[in-house]
Amino acid sequence: MAGTEYVAMIGVVALIAAAIVTVSVPEQEMRGLQSAVCRVLHPVEGGTSCATEEEAGGGEGGEGGGDGGGGGEPVDPANDPFQPAKCLLAEDQTKDTVVIQILFINISHEEQVKVQQWSDGTVTLERVSTTAGGVKMEISAGIPGLKDWGGSAKLSGSWMRGSGSGGQWLFNGNKSDNPQADLEANLADAKKFTEYLKAQEKCNNRPAGPRASEMGLICGYWANKEKPDIPPEEAPDVDITKTTTEISGAVSFGGKVRKDGPIGTGTSAKDLGKGSLEALSGKMSKEVVVMRINDGPDAGKITFIYTFEMKGTAGAGGQATGSRMQQVAVTYDAAAYDQEDKDGLPHHPQKLKITSSQESGGGGGVKGSAGANAGPVTIDIGGGGGEYESTLHTEVAEVKLDNDTDSATVEDWLRGNGEFPADGDLPSPSSAAEPLGPDATDIDRLLHEKAQLQRLEYKVNTDWWNASLGIGFGVSVGQFSLGFKLFNIEVNHEHKSQVITGDPTYATGPLSGGARPWVEFTNCTKTTPITT
Repeated sequence: MAGTEYVAMIGVVALIAAAIVTVSVPEQEMRGLQSAVCRVLHPVEGGTSCATEEEAGGGEGGEGGGDGGGGGEPVDPANDPFQPAKCLLAEDQTKDTVVIQILFINISHEEQVKVQQWSDGTVTLERVSTTAGGVKMEISAGIPGLKDWGGSAKLSGSWMRGSGSGGQWLFNGNKSDNPQADLEANLADAKKFTEYLKAQEKCNNRPAGPRASEMGLICGYWANKEKPDIPPEEAPDVDITKTTTEISGAVSFGGKVRKDGPIGTGTSAKDLGKGSLEALSGKMSKEVVVMRINDGPDAGKITFIYTFEMKGTAGAGGQATGSRMQQVAVTYDAAAYDQEDKDGLPHHPQKLKITSSQESGGGGGVKGSAGANAGPVTIDIGGGGGEYESTLHTEVAEVKLDNDTDSATVEDWLRGNGEFPADGDLPSPSSAAEPLGPDATDIDRLLHEKAQLQRLEYKVNTDWWNASLGIGFGVSVGQFSLGFKLFNIEVNHEHKSQVITGDPTYATGPLSGGARPWVEFTNCTKTTPITT
């Protein structure tokens, strides 16, 4: 078999699944895909060998400024309206997911807890539970010519829609002229409140019995003892709906357990089972989250969040990983949006936020499976776990649309990018800081002239594990072996912590030469994250 045929089979992974299923990938996403794949397969210190031509050229306005060839008075960051009020210093997130598949029906439940530290001294605690249902199609195939190594590939596609519930709490009761001291005190309150939530959940889950009500009161009394002295401010009530489309693939290598037929009978060997380790995997996903705010200062707002992400891992023992994410968030007045939607009229967005990120790193980890055959029916048990460190580069552009012209500019741009704008050729925050070229569009001009732009670096530590049990059906045709799932249950756990590093920067307003210099993000550097 020719080498190109192996590439076509293995190409379902390492972030090339889109090409396998004839999904077009725009040029900008392809550059990001190439960068992510490069960093997965060729990781080096700092990742500089995988820089694109634009990144290698340093054409982002330069760290710390440069005046773009023009003049202009020095900017005082303290009074600069282009400097964001705060930044995310650190985040600690735990996510647990259970997925059940019956034939083509997929049901999932996800619990997520997130604690975030902000540079203004505040802390937020978020706890969200999401349940979704949908369809999933998965097929696996042996790779001809690699059967001696147990070579096989798997390709799957899914569509899920669900809703979420939960709460978010803001810890800002400790306020002084020292945001560092405020952050320490508010974080301590958040930790105490987390213990209260855990204790209260145990009380709610107590079994029924003859004295259940009395024991419940006692349990609740001691749970309330865990509350902090200064209660948090509960975030507004929000209705959440989420739709996810995902394409993924994997390549595994291993071996088979066979039983030879009786000597002299001419009976061929029989496969009894197999064991394998995952060597490559890739995923491309699209997610749409709709958030309706029912009360609080932003009551009556609706926000659409479109997220496009590609991720890949390589290595059966020590794993390397790379990912790229693009996100577009648009906020509207909910009542006006619903009426415009009913009448078929253009919408009037009130805020636009564009976020892009790239992550690369590696560490120890393994994922594999073992199975047994009973005729065409297979039983597979899988699992794995690991821990890795990575570097995350994040850029954000945010602009308020306070007049009809700017609102129409964003609406026209969104309509021009179809129903899912996040996978298009997005204007990046870095490019928005550069002088406008002759081909600049209206959205380019808006972001360049009015958006708040920031660039941040984080050090990320991720530990994970998963376990699965599946029953499938497989057939062999010549050199090929094909299979699909009849039933599968999978449990995933991930804990991720990220801490800001490097020199946070933001872009000042346009100077006479056209550029927006990058300078120190003083509203971000005035406070340091608490990591103990």
